Amino acid sequence: MNNIHKKHLKKIEKLQKFRKTKSKKKNDLNGKENNSKEESNINRKESGSEKIVNEESVNEKLNDTDNTKVIKDKKRKMNDEDNNDVKKIKSCSENKDFVDESVADAQTPNEDNLIESLPNQEASLPPSKEFKSLEGLVCEKTLKGVFDMGFTQMTEIQYKTVMPLLNGRDLLGAAKTGSGKTLAFLIPTIELLYKLNFMPRNGTGAIIISPTRELSLQTFGVLRDLLQHHQQTFGIVMGGANRKQEAERLQRGVNILVATPGRLLDHLQNTPGFVFKNLQCLIIDEADRILEIGFEEEMKQIIKILPKKRQTLLFSATQTRKVEDLARVSLKKAPLYVGVDDDKEVSTVEGLEQGYIVVPSEKRFLLLFTFLKKNMKKKVMVFFSSCHSVKFHSELLNYIDIPVMDIHGKQKQQKRTSTFFEFCTAESGILLCTDVAARGLDIPEVDWIVQYDPPDDPKEYIHRVGRTARGSQGRGHALLFLLPEELGFLRYLKHAKVPLNEYDFSKAKISNIQSQLEKLISKNYFLNKSAKDGYRSYLQAYASHQHRNIFNVNTIDLQKVGLSFGFTVPPNVNLSVHASNSNKLQKRNGATVYGTGSHGFKPSKSVKRFKPLNKLNDRR
Repeated sequence: MNNIHKKHLKKIEKLQKFRKTKSKKKNDLNGKENNSKEESNINRKESGSEKIVNEESVNEKLNDTDNTKVIKDKKRKMNDEDNNDVKKIKSCSENKDFVDESVADAQTPNEDNLIESLPNQEASLPPSKEFKSLEGLVCEKTLKGVFDMGFTQMTEIQYKTVMPLLNGRDLLGAAKTGSGKTLAFLIPTIELLYKLNFMPRNGTGAIIISPTRELSLQTFGVLRDLLQHHQQTFGIVMGGANRKQEAERLQRGVNILVATPGRLLDHLQNTPGFVFKNLQCLIIDEADRILEIGFEEEMKQIIKILPKKRQTLLFSATQTRKVEDLARVSLKKAPLYVGVDDDKEVSTVEGLEQGYIVVPSEKRFLLLFTFLKKNMKKKVMVFFSSCHSVKFHSELLNYIDIPVMDIHGKQKQQKRTSTFFEFCTAESGILLCTDVAARGLDIPEVDWIVQYDPPDDPKEYIHRVGRTARGSQGRGHALLFLLPEELGFLRYLKHAKVPLNEYDFSKAKISNIQSQLEKLISKNYFLNKSAKDGYRSYLQAYASHQHRNIFNVNTIDLQKVGLSFGFTVPPNVNLSVHASNSNKLQKRNGATVYGTGSHGFKPSKSVKRFKPLNKLNDRR
């Protein structure tokens, strides 16, 4: 046992190089005393089938004398654990020099962590905004991953949060999209588990919750690049993926887990062998979006299940009452608030040139076609208000030799994932999408963000344009299409500190393909059917817009809208049924319901019924 004891001390001394200690000799003496006491208790209490604690991590923390009170508490805690027989420690046999941890069959949310958190230190700022200034604070393996990704300078959110997070603070971060918050929370998280020598047998030490599958995949990609020189394991669980394979990986041990809320809750409740009692850090990314799309109850259950003793990070581009409620529940310790954009005059990123263009309904598609044809060698994202509208315009543009890709909520996950990565890696291309692609995604070098259909509110506008001009040196352009009767929306954007210039266009330069479009839609059965679905979905989305005083479906010219979809005579659409369903959807998502009557508005007399209605939840 003496040989084993000496080998453990050598490992502990190596781990102590990551800490600043004022009395190394005193630490070593305390460590030897604590270890000898523990081993005597171990020999009396343990049997071969009992649970194992990572002895190296426990000894490391007992040796730390930065705060003598913390040490005494931890010693007392370990003695209490032995006496109560709650968590047990097994000594190694004489022919082994390592310890292992068995996989727990059942999880107890309120059970104390087997691997304790690192003690807090005083928060400060790094010496400079260069990543190399973190040398000595962050391990070489992590910094090498950062440099391999091509990053040399920290963004504002990274500079202000890295030290507090390294020191164990809970954090509430407010930063607009493109600010670099993914690296801001990943670097301290990786460093925490690295210093604790987290292994697969210890289970999951960090969980990152993202609102959408696409954002989860992107975070997972950044995590993979940062961990390329580490031995810690990482994984992802999300809706649409193979649940059985996910469960098998979790049972083998995933140290850092990226997840969507619904699938994470499923595994927490139903996957045996998923070890999360050692959780050190919980990161909630895009918290406002998570709540907006209806995951409030899931988040409450997740937070209730997870261990209470942990570091928690909550990031949100916008601060709402629901976000504050979630922060109150999830952030147990006094959190540090970091709002890097609070004192700025504009809500969108620097380097972004943005404007709007006023165009009548019948000219909308013609202008879009002309714009895309002139920018085929650039990287362009075009946002629509509904899935069917994306589908129709994608089929139409590809048919008339404008190659485009599309992402929307009605696609299977495999299709969405492959399209997302294809567009990310492309040097040029056009992506048509709904707001499912608007949140948090870091798509490299997007030149133009075109909002063909206006967003539901200024927050969505900010998140849409956040796909371009990302990072400190990013540059990009944004263009918003507005009808003459929609100009009142500019007041809301101005109030949200979004600066917009009016762009003009020459009517003579617009490609006049209206007659060819109408002929194509009337002759091609499949395009005709797709156009009807797109037209109907556009009006239904318009009818459920948050600002119905501006986006009034009762006053819109249906004949002109029909022309933009290639119809000489617009199809009949039943809007009243959709209004009832949209109100239910808005209530679930926490949005305010506007209008009068049971449906929120009075259907126009000019709007007739169109019987073959598809699923109405199309705004995804």
